[in-house]
Amino acid sequence: MPKGIPRDQSVQHTMLHRLKITRGQLDKVISMVEDGHYCIHIIHQSLAIQSALRQIDQIILKNHLQTCVADAIKHGNEKEVIEEVMKVMEKKS
Repeated sequence: MPKGIPRDQSVQHTMLHRLKITRGQLDKVISMVEDGHYCIHIIHQSLAIQSALRQIDQIILKNHLQTCVADAIKHGNEKEVIEEVMKVMEKKS
């Protein structure tokens, strides 16, 4: 099965943009902890980061289904690629 992420530039741009925003949010949370901010405020920011990462995962999974999985199914490798996606989904739980 091919490795890598075939995607158009707009998907890659969206992924990188969201990841960089999330990295900035994480840097802010680290700063908040270092500066002794109120715990609940830190948790709110942490939850926002987790939500952003879940959204990024959805973008990546959608891209994977539309490209890698679709291509693998066309080439008769549906069992392998479906098993791979299912393993990822099991980790999500």
